[in-house]
Amino acid sequence: MRYFLFLFCLFSSSISMAQPAAWLLVDTDKKWVQVRQGGRIVAHFKRIALGRNGAGYKQKVGDDITPLGNYKVSHKNKQSHFREFIGINYPSVEDAQRGLRSNYISKKEYTAIIDAHRQDKIPPQNTRLGGLIGIHGLGVGNNKVHRLFDWTHGCIAVSNTQIERLSKWVYIGMPVIIK
Repeated sequence: MRYFLFLFCLFSSSISMAQPAAWLLVDTDKKWVQVRQGGRIVAHFKRIALGRNGAGYKQKVGDDITPLGNYKVSHKNKQSHFREFIGINYPSVEDAQRGLRSNYISKKEYTAIIDAHRQDKIPPQNTRLGGLIGIHGLGVGNNKVHRLFDWTHGCIAVSNTQIERLSKWVYIGMPVIIK
């Protein structure tokens, strides 16, 4: 009995000491990205760039808007020409609902997006809502230009040094809140 009590105490103490999962918060007004564990900030990245037309509810491909909402990291590409690309699962269910109401996507496309989210897969990236949204570095881009204005087609850009540091925290399925 003592052995089982010992194991129970050992097991329960390890559960209570577990760290909450890390998640990303992107503040489009203050222009920063934070890695958080619970409410604690564990990494902070300043001077981000957004889509050329700022942040908002992305409506269609080519609008150069960084989408606001709740997403998850869907994939990582270390071979990107932007140094590294951390993809998010845009369009979200909410993005698809807005797109369907606005007649930007068909019922079939809406269903495909919903099904992808239910299966934790990357949603279709080729609808009129657009796709290929994520966080990336500059690659061979100019760091001075990066600091002067928002230049992406809807992504969140950080410096090459920042993307390398950020990537160490990021995992597939990691929550990303863009506000």
